Amino acid sequence: MTLQAKGLLTINSAQLEYRLIGPQPSDAPCIVLLHEGLGSVGLWGDFPDKLQQATGAAVFAYSRAGYGASSPVSLPRPLDYMQREACEVLPELLDRIGLQRGLLIGHSDGASIAAIYAGSHADHRLDGIVLIAPHVVVEDVSVSSIAAIKTAYETTELRAKLGRWHKDVDNAFYGWNGAWLDPAFRAWDITDALAYIRVPVAVIQGIDDQYGTIRQVEIIQEECYCPVELTMLPKTGHSPHREAPDATLRVIADFAAATLPASLSGT
Repeated sequence: MTLQAKGLLTINSAQLEYRLIGPQPSDAPCIVLLHEGLGSVGLWGDFPDKLQQATGAAVFAYSRAGYGASSPVSLPRPLDYMQREACEVLPELLDRIGLQRGLLIGHSDGASIAAIYAGSHADHRLDGIVLIAPHVVVEDVSVSSIAAIKTAYETTELRAKLGRWHKDVDNAFYGWNGAWLDPAFRAWDITDALAYIRVPVAVIQGIDDQYGTIRQVEIIQEECYCPVELTMLPKTGHSPHREAPDATLRVIADFAAATLPASLSGT
């Protein structure tokens, strides 16, 4: 299929909004962006455009069900919602867009989804993954920060601000927040998937990340048998692509140059 610059894809009965910058994923190496727990296509801002300019690759971003202009989901979300996205939605989506070769770049929840996918699928099309502020286990700091943002959502202008990016903002917020604050979610752990990743990994972590500690990165380094390239960014919190965009783009551009084919010819 030929993708328009933006539109909707129907995957597993859900309509998912997407945006494509650059060539078709069937014609050139492609970077697929997986957003954070409260993210969407729109919340990436101009980062996808800058990423396309820096790498020359196609860049494809989509909003998962429950986010942005995509279909809402039934609440509460299942506590394995990230595993389901990686194993039930992402494989079909990559096939539908015609991916031939490329990278997965995930932020926060999206980074966890990218790691799960790479560790559970021997996908020959995948040349590497970039994990921005990833979660592989649940930490106290994560739960504390997520509890605090629930209070902010219900008592400040945060709901209205997020409403600019989500068609059903309560569906987006409570789907994510409710799962993370469920006591049973403390057992969530994706370290088993890390040992099965067979492509290079780049990790970008803000030193001042309020949602996770250096322990997340240490686990990735301990469990992965594949090459892991780590970049720690000073004076940066949970969103390096927004708080330190130039440094983040440099890391990704260098990683893409080292891992992606220059074109699809001969692949």
